[in-house]
Amino acid sequence: MITVSDGVSAGTREDRSGPALQGLLRNAEFEVSGPEVVPDKQERICDAIAAAVVGGADLVVTTGGTGLGPRDVTPQATSMLIDYEVPGLGELMRRAGASSTPMAALSRGLAGVRGHSLILNVPGSMRGATESLEAVLPVLGHAIQLLHGNTRHE
Repeated sequence: MITVSDGVSAGTREDRSGPALQGLLRNAEFEVSGPEVVPDKQERICDAIAAAVVGGADLVVTTGGTGLGPRDVTPQATSMLIDYEVPGLGELMRRAGASSTPMAALSRGLAGVRGHSLILNVPGSMRGATESLEAVLPVLGHAIQLLHGNTRHE
């Protein structure tokens, strides 16, 4: 778990999304670490994602920095690191958010793969973050199995 936020990083805002996402992942029986908190700086985001991948994380979830603001650079950082994108997951997350608000269409969060790790960018708002993760949770286990070479279909 990586929370991307200038305010949380500076200690002026509480991280509500990171812990909420951790709870969802733990309930789905994922081992979770973090959230690591980094400011909205592309280099810091890249470093945090790369460290998680090198550390052996099967799944790296970032929350924050997916909007249209000038400091929203999480998708740019992620795209610099991934081997390839998984567009269906981003589409699924935006579609789930759109059922609550048309503003979900403005989220640029993406999903991609680096090595054997799946990286997901979700919005920074607690509602947007949890709706996005809940939308893709049913497929994450299978996606991780595929990334580890278990491609047998029954």
